[in-house]
Amino acid sequence: ADPFLPKKIEENRIDDIRECIGCNMCTTNVLLATPIRCTQNPTIGKEADGWHPEIVPLKNSDDSVLIVGGGPAGLECALTLGKRGYDVTLAEATDELGGRLKGETAMPGLSAWGRVKDYREYQLGQMANVNVYMESSLSAEQVLEFGIPNVVIATGSRWRRNGMGRQYHQPVTGWERDEVFSADAVMEGELFSGTAVVFDDEHYYMGSVVAEKLALDGCKVTLVTPASDVATYSKFTLEFPHVMARLNELGIEVLVTHNLDAIDEEGVHLSHLWTGQDRVIKNASLVMVTMKEPVRDLYDDLSSRQDDLAQAGIKSLQRIGDCVAPGPIAMAIHDGHRCGIEFDTP
Repeated sequence: ADPFLPKKIEENRIDDIRECIGCNMCTTNVLLATPIRCTQNPTIGKEADGWHPEIVPLKNSDDSVLIVGGGPAGLECALTLGKRGYDVTLAEATDELGGRLKGETAMPGLSAWGRVKDYREYQLGQMANVNVYMESSLSAEQVLEFGIPNVVIATGSRWRRNGMGRQYHQPVTGWERDEVFSADAVMEGELFSGTAVVFDDEHYYMGSVVAEKLALDGCKVTLVTPASDVATYSKFTLEFPHVMARLNELGIEVLVTHNLDAIDEEGVHLSHLWTGQDRVIKNASLVMVTMKEPVRDLYDDLSSRQDDLAQAGIKSLQRIGDCVAPGPIAMAIHDGHRCGIEFDTP
């Protein structure tokens, strides 16, 4: 209906597309299209923009960069900047690089993603212009004391424990109880026994792998989702048949089109999305797999102190990866590469 629509799509001006005629049909197709991305190679799908898997532009200045956080985005950003010739300092708060990869690669079927960390860690180890410091949790004051002129915050994200996500914009009743856990608790080795309910409002891989992990540990598991299928996004990635096969092999009960109403001393309260029929699963632990929340305290602290940044000689401050918008590992890698490519350019 709008002769200018193709131009708007080419320019990625989503707001203009929304304002076109208000039907939202083309907007829906644009926004819900499956992105072409690779977990290991961030240049896939960006060839038209000049991204190359082996060639990066040379540096434009002698500026140095401090990257806080050694997860997928931070590692890729450090690698790209290092290849360009910049002096890079990478500070990781723990004793191991990888960020979210440490937990996710320990989950059933996800160990291959360890290559994301292994490849970048090896490459960084060959670069004299990149210094990596482990067990280096930095405060805003310490970042200012460094005085490195460009700061990139890549502190990642954490899974919410309170049930907020697509279905619920407020915490679920009873989320504070001791028997309620986040997906991070499972990945970090929390021990479970007896009956467990996994509430999946993320709709990709995490709900099913958490359920699989609990079942392999000996729990009786019920996987609950408001969607009409488990792991619905995995249909786009061709993983759906494998997901369903594993859930059935392990005897995991799947409840689709069910809401999580509350958890109390009686148990986990569920209701059917369409009929409203209630069900209570008694004496169960509850694992929330709903959405992640960016860990942005350091960024917020620094960004609120513009005068201090200027006094310390810090010219740029930005955040990348899950610290901006939590998503699949491929997206964090992509954003880290984007930051490295675009740094110090118009």
